[in-house]
Amino acid sequence: MLLSLDIRDVLIIDRLELRFQPGLNVLTGETGAGKSILLDSLGFVLGWRGRADLVRQGADQGEVVAEFALAKDHPAQAILEEAGLGARETLLLRRVNTRDGRKTAYINDRRASGDILRALSDSLVELHGQQDDRGLLNPRGHRQLLDAYAGAEGALAACRAAWRNLRTARDAHGAEVARLKEMAAEEEYLRHAVAELDALAPEPGEEETLDTKRRQMQAAERLRADVARAHAALSDEGAERLLTDAMRWLDGAADGLEGALDAPIEALSRAMDALGEAQQGVESAVEALNFHPGELEAVEERLFALRGLARKHGCLPDDLAGLGDELRAKLDRLDNGARHIAELARAEKDAEAAYAAKAKALSALRAEAAARLDAEMARELAPLKLERAAFRTAIADGEPGPEGQDLVHFEVATNPGAPAGPLSRIASGGELSRFLLALKVCLARGTNGLTMIFDEIDRGVGGATADAVGRRLRGLATGAQVLVVTHSPQVAARGQHHWRVEKLVRDDQTLSRVVPLSADARIEEIARMLSGDTITDAARAAAQDLLRAEVAL
Repeated sequence: MLLSLDIRDVLIIDRLELRFQPGLNVLTGETGAGKSILLDSLGFVLGWRGRADLVRQGADQGEVVAEFALAKDHPAQAILEEAGLGARETLLLRRVNTRDGRKTAYINDRRASGDILRALSDSLVELHGQQDDRGLLNPRGHRQLLDAYAGAEGALAACRAAWRNLRTARDAHGAEVARLKEMAAEEEYLRHAVAELDALAPEPGEEETLDTKRRQMQAAERLRADVARAHAALSDEGAERLLTDAMRWLDGAADGLEGALDAPIEALSRAMDALGEAQQGVESAVEALNFHPGELEAVEERLFALRGLARKHGCLPDDLAGLGDELRAKLDRLDNGARHIAELARAEKDAEAAYAAKAKALSALRAEAAARLDAEMARELAPLKLERAAFRTAIADGEPGPEGQDLVHFEVATNPGAPAGPLSRIASGGELSRFLLALKVCLARGTNGLTMIFDEIDRGVGGATADAVGRRLRGLATGAQVLVVTHSPQVAARGQHHWRVEKLVRDDQTLSRVVPLSADARIEEIARMLSGDTITDAARAAAQDLLRAEVAL
């Protein structure tokens, strides 16, 4: 609900503070008094497109502040949360327009973009008038309006989910077909590469092992000669024979030296043991250095083959095994592609059937709701002196999408036998306003926290028809908030809160102000609306009759 509207230095308004109430709020005044400026100011703070030169002459900037009360479940709360502005019980919108044309918006005293402002405005205010292209006259929104009337939230959610599943199935099918087509173009390469890799059968870490073995073999001749000489030096023709002779000689002399040779003999014994260990190690080394002459060639060929294949595929030798697995998987997918494509095609067909069922259910719900809306509109049009007119909710086949495959637009025929057409083309100004009001009465049930504004929607009607318009506006305002700019005394009399917009001249400047009306002032204003500039007693009496009729309701 709109709580207040504060305007500073906008057009002919210097300072204006309005406090609105629930129910039906009416604004009246002579033509040119500034009623349209109030709507321009509200549209400005809500981010709507409008006139650019809003700043009052002589001021540096114009400013409009609007305050709204928000219930916890108000749609604006979700928009605030998504924008990181947090949920609030009240919402403060402020927008500034400088003399040079720069516009700055604030939401709850934080800078905000125009996109967020406009998203909020759609959930806060709905404007209706004879030139309104934001609401009921915009055919792009007619399907959404019908869905809200039908209570189709559950069917819409199911249809959107089925559409998402269908898109996913189509994308998977199409992507797999494209992948297989791409792989088919390189089938010959894949088969050759896999055969080459399978023949070589590379293993991770194999290159390093082969390289080490190759270097050892290349150095084996030189190393084997050195090790063989060492082995000869340690054998029974070398160190072993000398140590054995020394041991024998010392043993023969030991008895005559009374223990003097015990320590040297013990040391020689240990040396003999160590020499034996050395001989065994050297013999093992000699055996290890013995290899078949063709083994080095085989190792080199294997190593060169690994490195050559790695260069061919642009990878490391250790990655060849993984590459083989990857290419074999591609080849397997290619070989089994027809079966996989068939499975994906079946999944897509099943998703199409599921979507078609959900879309059909949604279409049936819309058709049933359209029939109810048409019947309800017929009942609403009669009191508005449009009993000879016909309203029809036209539903046609359209392109399938997340919200079904129906095209919805509202059509009217103003006379029996006349062709039906869009609201904005068929109806005249007065007829259009009454069509819009009747349609809003039918569609507004369950409106959640939306402030509805009607700008001279009663133009071109009077008498009993104007009274019927006023009654419907009053009915719309039950449990809600409706703002009406009107020239009709019958409509003004239905208001629960009444303001008069008027001009005054101060310091050679024309200014506009809005005055809340007391009970007596309402009589005078409605009398003026009935009689014109000269207010007669008869006009006052007629105004009192209108107000008493409202109180009697």
